[in-house]
Amino acid sequence: MQIDLFTLFPAFFESPLSVSLPGRAIRDGVLAVRCIDFRKYATDRHRTVDDTPYGGGPGMLLRPEPIVAAFEDNPLPTGGRRIYLTPWGRPLRQPLVEELAALPALQMLCGRYEGVDERVIDGWIDDCIS
Repeated sequence: MQIDLFTLFPAFFESPLSVSLPGRAIRDGVLAVRCIDFRKYATDRHRTVDDTPYGGGPGMLLRPEPIVAAFEDNPLPTGGRRIYLTPWGRPLRQPLVEELAALPALQMLCGRYEGVDERVIDGWIDDCIS
């Protein structure tokens, strides 16, 4: 299985993915994981990935442009699924784990701040999971 993690903090995943069951699966070739820093796809001088909500409101949202550019540069393999990890997503329970484990590829967008611009969810995300 191929897993792509779209995150602002790729170094955060290095340690947990190198030990125990994930580490063994990667060493045995059963699992391949790529951590993709979507900040690298920001086009402004400061590599800005967040902004205030367009319609107003509290907090900051992840901007769509760097995320979409990262998705376009790393296309979803045939038969794969792209999910957004968010507290308001549906709960991750065993039947869903088994369903996702059967896929050839999985791309996960790791949330930050108040969330992500709704255009990303509407146009690019297959499922929202907590």
